[in-house]
Amino acid sequence: VTVVLFSVAYYAKPRVKEKISYRDAFVIGLAQACAVLPGLSRSGSTIATGILLGNKKEAVAKFSFLMVLIPILGEALLDLMKGGFSAEASGISTMSLLVGFMAAFVSGCIACRWMINIVKKGKLIWFALYSFLFIALAYFDYRKGQTTPGYFLNDRKSKTHQVGFSIIAS
Repeated sequence: VTVVLFSVAYYAKPRVKEKISYRDAFVIGLAQACAVLPGLSRSGSTIATGILLGNKKEAVAKFSFLMVLIPILGEALLDLMKGGFSAEASGISTMSLLVGFMAAFVSGCIACRWMINIVKKGKLIWFALYSFLFIALAYFDYRKGQTTPGYFLNDRKSKTHQVGFSIIAS
C-alpha cells in the first residue's frame, strides 16, 4: 500500500501550498492512524498524503517526523509511570539504556535528515521501488517454507534475527 501511495504522490500534479492547513494536518493525522494496518508505513502514509493534498514536500516530511513524537513520548510516559525504565523492571543496566538511547537518537536524527533530503529532491519513486523489491523478497522468503509471517530473513535454525513484516515499508 505504501508503494502505491508513493507512486501516486510521485506522479500527481504538484500543487504547492505554502503552509500545512489545520484541515490538511487532520487528514495527515488520519493517514497516520491508518498506518497501524499491516503493509502501511507511518512516515510513508503521512508524507504521501501531505503531498497529495498539495503541500510542499520538505514541509510535509518535517511535519511527518514531528507527528511521530506524540505517540513515542506518550508511550515513554506510560512506561515511565509503570516503572518500565528501571534497571530492575527491564533487566537492562542504566548505562546500557543511556548508550542505547543515545545511539537511537543519533541514528534517528541521521535517518530523518536523510529521508527529508530524499523527499525534498522528489525521489520518492526510488523509495517505492526499494519498498516493492523488499516486499517481493519477503514474500518469496515466506513462500520458501516459512510458517510464520512475523519472521523475515532470519537464521531458521536459531530464530535469532527476527524482523517483522511491519517494518518492511517503514
